[in-house]
Amino acid sequence: MNYRDKTKVIRIGDRVIGGGNPILIQSMTNTPTEDVEATVAQTLRLEEAGCEIIRCTVPTPEAATAIAKIKERIHIPLVADIHFDYKMAIAAMENGADKIRINPGNIGGKAHIEEVVRCAKERGVPIRVGVNSGSLEREIVAKYGGVTAEGLVESALDKVGMVEDCGYDNIVISIKSSNVMMCIRAHEILAGKSLYPLHVGITEAGTLMSGNIKSAVGLGVILYEGIGDTIRVSLTGDPVEEIKSAKRILKTLGLRKGGIDVVSCPTCGRTKIDLIGLANEVETLVQGYPLDIKVAVMGCAVNGPGEAREADLGIAGGIGEGLLMRHGEVIRKVPEKELLAALRQELDSML
Repeated sequence: MNYRDKTKVIRIGDRVIGGGNPILIQSMTNTPTEDVEATVAQTLRLEEAGCEIIRCTVPTPEAATAIAKIKERIHIPLVADIHFDYKMAIAAMENGADKIRINPGNIGGKAHIEEVVRCAKERGVPIRVGVNSGSLEREIVAKYGGVTAEGLVESALDKVGMVEDCGYDNIVISIKSSNVMMCIRAHEILAGKSLYPLHVGITEAGTLMSGNIKSAVGLGVILYEGIGDTIRVSLTGDPVEEIKSAKRILKTLGLRKGGIDVVSCPTCGRTKIDLIGLANEVETLVQGYPLDIKVAVMGCAVNGPGEAREADLGIAGGIGEGLLMRHGEVIRKVPEKELLAALRQELDSML
């Protein structure tokens, strides 16, 4: 079942999620939000990489005020991330936040929730109700004998109910865990119990290598099952890497088209060129081309043409020279040092 086709459509700034709309890619700035210049600069880099929604932490009144200044200079919706202080949620919305992320269970009780919802309702600002495995209530942990997928879902739906009780249903849900299998199971349960759009991610996934593996497995399974309306790949490092990984996950699952797909062979004893360096150069080169094609980078002039048959364009290295190919057919030989330039020329001719 494709759950995302049935979820409620929610508008975030000038973007929409849910109801079968394209899955949007998010990231979060790691600059102090109060530092407008640094936050804008990082957001613009993320936009260029393909980020479609950005989230900023709002821990202080100065950060809330900065939201208005940041929004003047960026081009994607901004989500204010709130922890504990309901006043920051209200201040962020008053300064133009397109969406807020809160846990209604830790912002100070029913009266404060009502104030936040009243402000959101006046401005049409959606509320992302976020719960993660590290913040489950003691009674739920005790009920299930530990942190479980079932407990995560119960906690999330309880918090959603707090917002609904205030007469508001402009809601997005996120339930996150660093335990991949628990996260998968929780989303499977939640998708069968709610029609609100889901923000999906594996929280605290880790460094670039381990975080990418955990996110690819977790997000891959969840998205393949038809669950999820917007995603974030959480990595410890440059958030631009999160965008690259998210795009690759969506493309691999056939959930997003466009952009050049680079494939390259593993090195072996037949490789006579710096294939690793060449493949990385090609990855960088193709980012600037709005083409929906596949490019192969092969290390062997003997098997390269056959292995690159499914690619639109390909290059293969030999001893001092290389081959330029289209659909596995050699179109010309070039000196090894000119392989990258020859590929660029072919790409330019396709624009």
